[in-house]
Amino acid sequence: MASLSCSADQLAPFFGPNTTNATAAAEYICNQFTAVSDRFTDTGYAIDTTYLLFSAYLVFSMQLGFAMLCAGSVRAKNTMNIMLTNVLDAAAGGLFYYLFGFAFAFGGPSNGFIGKHFFGLKQIPSSSFDYSNFLYQWAFAIAAAGITSGSIAERTQFVAYLIYSSFLTGFVYPVVSHWFWSADGWASASNTGNLLFGSGVIDFAGSGVVHMVGGIAGLYGALVEGPRIGRFDRTGRSVALRGHSASLVVLGTFLLWFGWYGFNPGSFNKIFVTYNVGNQPYYGQWSAVGRTAVTTTLAGCTAALTTLFGKRILSGHWNVTDVCNGLLGGFAAITSGCSVVEPWAAIICGFVAALVLIGCNMLAEKVKFDDPLEAAQLHGGCGAWGVIFTALFAAEKYVNEVYPIPGKSTRPYGLFMGGGGRLLAAHVIQVLVILGWVSATMGPLFFILHKLKLLRISAEDETAGMDMTRHGGFAYVYHDEEDSNKNSIPMRKIEPAGSS
Repeated sequence: MASLSCSADQLAPFFGPNTTNATAAAEYICNQFTAVSDRFTDTGYAIDTTYLLFSAYLVFSMQLGFAMLCAGSVRAKNTMNIMLTNVLDAAAGGLFYYLFGFAFAFGGPSNGFIGKHFFGLKQIPSSSFDYSNFLYQWAFAIAAAGITSGSIAERTQFVAYLIYSSFLTGFVYPVVSHWFWSADGWASASNTGNLLFGSGVIDFAGSGVVHMVGGIAGLYGALVEGPRIGRFDRTGRSVALRGHSASLVVLGTFLLWFGWYGFNPGSFNKIFVTYNVGNQPYYGQWSAVGRTAVTTTLAGCTAALTTLFGKRILSGHWNVTDVCNGLLGGFAAITSGCSVVEPWAAIICGFVAALVLIGCNMLAEKVKFDDPLEAAQLHGGCGAWGVIFTALFAAEKYVNEVYPIPGKSTRPYGLFMGGGGRLLAAHVIQVLVILGWVSATMGPLFFILHKLKLLRISAEDETAGMDMTRHGGFAYVYHDEEDSNKNSIPMRKIEPAGSS
């Protein structure tokens, strides 16, 4: 919005000769204009901050969705454990992102690799960031940690959760977000002075930054730990260890769907921005926010239906859990390009995402990889597809609106939309460097935890269930059907036989 300006020297000559003090009158009027202009500026900041805070609350509500999805996807004997890890992901992530993570991610001015200001939120608020920015980015960081917790569920020591979650949210994830989201990042589309391939990476809400990081971290955790007891029989044949509550899976899925409207549209950070496009005063960033919500919806819906019929052909069943995972795979894929693609392209994104998820699950089963929530396949595989999809289908008009370059009318956009291959080259680099960085950090961490016997629980504890052996009791109260006077079945505590 253009600022209102007024000068007494310019205004005074317009007063007639009968004006007693033209300069004083002009100064008075200009002061009123200045006051009005300041109020408009304050209102703009208030609108944008309120929008960002509301989006942060939506993204944080996804933690409840993760908790319910995880709880429903594991067996009843491990429900308490997985829900507690989700709570600790948020709590530990909050402290470590406050102390280090936000500074590593957005602490500028800095180099292209890592930020170096705002530790402990010093120097905030500033002209660049307010507390609302921290809250929003923290919600993203703990989402990445939540993804990883699903991959290693039902067999991981509690101390390992605390260690990996703190390291991931305090260092690993922030460095990646600095590369692609900070104005100083070496591959950021906002770093207009040093654009990778003249383009930078357009990962709007984090198919790569959030989903690939969480998925690849979970991949290494599950690989180092190995499959759950009973997941594959002695002949190597897959044995389904189904979660105990499809109802919780569906509830968690809908909560995540709801929260994704803060995850993707909220990544604009601002809503009170006009676009100077012809004679369209009604058109601005608020319209782009709506379009982003639409593309997010269409990708998820398409992926859900594709998974429904795809799994029906392969297995002969209509499986609600598979459909929920397919839906989330579509959301993970569209997260990168949600703001810069047409709605019809989002349908293509969701369709392919479902096929990617089905293919990754078939490969995982073939190589005896066990991920109770399919998190590595869903977030890692579909996230990588989303990064490539954006480089293929990003529309020129939307790229230039969302990522304008001062002094330039256009920038590289999707290959299939006539924009050349520079954006695709940048996105291939993104996939490779995220894979390399997470492999070099989280892989060794899980290996060290394994060698120190801090990663996997004992076979006895795993068989009995962690709720009873590690958390003092089951998540559910069981009643004796034969004697209604008894409140519950007496249970004997199973002492851990392995390492603690």
